[in-house]
Amino acid sequence: MTPRQSIRNFSIVAHIDHGKSTLSDRLIQLTGGLADREMKEQVLDNMDIERERGITIKAQTVRLTHVRDGQTYVLNLIDTPGHVDFAYEVSRSLAACEGALLVVDASQGVEAQTLANVYQAIDADLEIVPVLNKIDLPAAEPDRIKAQIEEVIGIDASQAVMISAKTGLGIPDVLDAIIDRLPAPKDGDPDAPLKALLMDAYYDAYLGVVVLVRIKDGVLRKGMKVRMMATGATYGVDRVGVFKPKITEIDALGPGEIGFLTASIKEVGDAAVGDTITEDRRQTASALPGFKPAQPVVFCGLFPVDAANFEDLRAAMGKLRLNDASFSFEMETSAALGFGFRCGFLGLLHLEIIQERLAREFNLDLIATAPSVVYEIKLRGGEVVELHNPVDMPDVMQIAEIHEPWIKATILTPDEYLGGIIKLCQDRRGNQQELTYVGSRAMMVYELPLNEVVFDFYDRLKSISKGYASFDYVMVDRREGDLVKMQILVNDEPVDALSMLVHRNRAESRGRVMCEKLKELIPQHMFKIPIQAAIGGRIIARETISALRKDVTAKCYGGDATRKRKLLDKQKEGKKRMRQFGKVEIPQEAFIAALKMDEN
Repeated sequence: MTPRQSIRNFSIVAHIDHGKSTLSDRLIQLTGGLADREMKEQVLDNMDIERERGITIKAQTVRLTHVRDGQTYVLNLIDTPGHVDFAYEVSRSLAACEGALLVVDASQGVEAQTLANVYQAIDADLEIVPVLNKIDLPAAEPDRIKAQIEEVIGIDASQAVMISAKTGLGIPDVLDAIIDRLPAPKDGDPDAPLKALLMDAYYDAYLGVVVLVRIKDGVLRKGMKVRMMATGATYGVDRVGVFKPKITEIDALGPGEIGFLTASIKEVGDAAVGDTITEDRRQTASALPGFKPAQPVVFCGLFPVDAANFEDLRAAMGKLRLNDASFSFEMETSAALGFGFRCGFLGLLHLEIIQERLAREFNLDLIATAPSVVYEIKLRGGEVVELHNPVDMPDVMQIAEIHEPWIKATILTPDEYLGGIIKLCQDRRGNQQELTYVGSRAMMVYELPLNEVVFDFYDRLKSISKGYASFDYVMVDRREGDLVKMQILVNDEPVDALSMLVHRNRAESRGRVMCEKLKELIPQHMFKIPIQAAIGGRIIARETISALRKDVTAKCYGGDATRKRKLLDKQKEGKKRMRQFGKVEIPQEAFIAALKMDEN
């Protein structure tokens, strides 16, 4: 076991593409974690999606050993996700650290995501060391960014470490700053009962579930019988080890150390993030604070394009669930789309990642219905029900109130796009909380209904600001809203996959856009097809697809006009009967395009 005073546990906080993974690579390389031939870019990002998008989805830990002035230091780096969808995992990872490196791009400055995560680190009472990356770029303005960090975040940046992670410039200074400026673990009694924080877990095909832990008290040894305090499950520890970044088995982990254990756990769902692990025989008196089960925020239906692939989709989702406990699904059927699953996600990025993984890793073609959020419906009888799918909405006469989730969004944007973004937020029923300037950039804080954000808010924000605006949000609470269920009827038949809950004031405009879109996308049939948007029994928008015409009077030349009339009347009767019994086939691309519609 390592003496506590030579341990440093730290995390890296940064916005997407500010150089967090590159800095991790350089630290691993400099401390000899991997030989040069084993190095590759983004060593700690295992998934292809992580590498391509430059984002971190799963937390990783790595133990680095650094010798300075004859003393050996053990540096435990926790590489956390930066995106708001994974904010809970980030908070647990930060709870396992004593310090954090705040990495800021010296040419771009502080972004929304940096703010959200650095405030979490400040709340967790961590020591923060600012690091300015990419100082070798011609556009770098280190002095301006230092002033910006002090102004916006309120921490002293005069001693900020100047580096270029790509070229390796200044990396030894980062190691010195970690050793000199970050504190060693304070707490920890090796003789006390085992108390360890479960930071994260992932599934390995050979080892089962690998659990990342931070030891607070006691010692974790191979062969020990441990208990998960939240779930009450007990397991025998098969392996204890650390990542260097290769898996390295060791005999025991002591107070202040970070490592992993395997214990023949079958599913990641059995190892809840934030849980406390203790010894079964000699249990600790109280669990660590801050544990909460994963709550899906956004729901949507996933259906296979080809109904024959339903069983493949079920098997693929089961495999993904092994590795991602925050993803939930249950079966549902739709008249328009057949059999599929109603899935719950932590947020929009999580939804996108799961969809992409299903398409790539399991080769599935999928249709996703419109994302919806969890509404709380208070019935007249006093009962409160949660609504995940607009199709299941109770009768309007039974509903007393509908409560929808609201978020607090922080948007940072260059000055010239401010007007367009304020209009977008107002269109989406936003309430402005504050508007301040950070140099030439505006920082807006808005409260918005999540219902309006999940649709296409992020895409619109990026297109208005030409990609320069950054956006981050936290859930605030649920508030009562004047919401109605809007249905789309095609040939008088409701299409359940296109049902959605919308605010009464916006129902008409959204309904009109949906009808226009579907009119373009549904091919003509031999009969007239009305496309309508309806709230209850009231039609609020309508478009009509005209019938394909066959000229039945072509064979009439000359003669009495009544002959033509008779043929046309006969055709009209046939069309009427056809419309009564005819089935309108809605092509798959019509669904996809209607659900991705752009309103403005």
